[in-house]
Amino acid sequence: MKLWDESIEGYRAEAKALLEQLPFTGIPKADLPEDPVARAQLMRENMRVMEPEPSPMAVEDTIPGPAGDIPVRMFVPDNPRAMFLHIHGGGWIVGHPQMSDVDNEHVAKRHGLAVLSVDYRLAPEHPYPAGPDDCEAAAAWMLEHGPERWGTDKMFIGGESAGGHLAAATLLRVRDRLGAIDRVLGTNLVFGIYDLRGTPSVYGNGGNPDMLNPQNLQFMIECFTPSISDSDRRNPDVSPLFADLSGLPSCLVSAGTYDHLLDDSLFFATRLAAAESPVELAVYPDSPHGFTLFPCEMARVHTARLNAWIASKMP
Repeated sequence: MKLWDESIEGYRAEAKALLEQLPFTGIPKADLPEDPVARAQLMRENMRVMEPEPSPMAVEDTIPGPAGDIPVRMFVPDNPRAMFLHIHGGGWIVGHPQMSDVDNEHVAKRHGLAVLSVDYRLAPEHPYPAGPDDCEAAAAWMLEHGPERWGTDKMFIGGESAGGHLAAATLLRVRDRLGAIDRVLGTNLVFGIYDLRGTPSVYGNGGNPDMLNPQNLQFMIECFTPSISDSDRRNPDVSPLFADLSGLPSCLVSAGTYDHLLDDSLFFATRLAAAESPVELAVYPDSPHGFTLFPCEMARVHTARLNAWIASKMP
């Protein structure tokens, strides 16, 4: 069974060449603080150096949350056709909405989506369930206020990496807690993590270059779910792979073959299909975690497929 279209084969040489230029993704281990909070704060400072210029379309606001106001970043086109709840990545411990400004502006302009990117609380200062609770609150706010503010009651949900995990968890909460799964048009899950016990590829990706490594992944998981046993990490609200995945709207699940989180996407997409929930699996050869951020053909193919998928689900 081939996991990608033959048309992608011609881009593999470029993908492999880019692997040699992977950006430095951290601080030498010997220089990392032992304290999780101090370590996370240092990682956040390093990430700020790489953030893009803010989009002139972005508007900062707040919405009510379970622990006070939640900062959000909105991109609202004229006459929105639907909404999009975006959840940024960063291993639950770093990142913020501005890092996705380019993609969120693109989605808003091309597809006429009112985009809300949620600045959820980060671990280790705010471990599970703080992040998922904030994302659920953002979904509930959009479902309540979308009709009056933007003239639509339909939405997409999506995110990358840890944002993919939170998007999947939020999708399940919209179904099970908010009772509004019929208003979700689709979910875009990009190289997410869905089993926090660790799938096989987490522990080894064949020795190929990647933006992630097992040690950093374990640190992030421990920050997000401190003192939670592997048995308790089977809770579907923690690890969506263990959820009942029936009755869900269309999901686009994407990952690269060199990603340490590849198996999470393979397993999650297969379980969706077995539950008879509509799913498309997009696998990109010779591509690491975060490959969509690179100026390469694989990233452009991913964007084209995402555009086609969103267009096909629009009301």
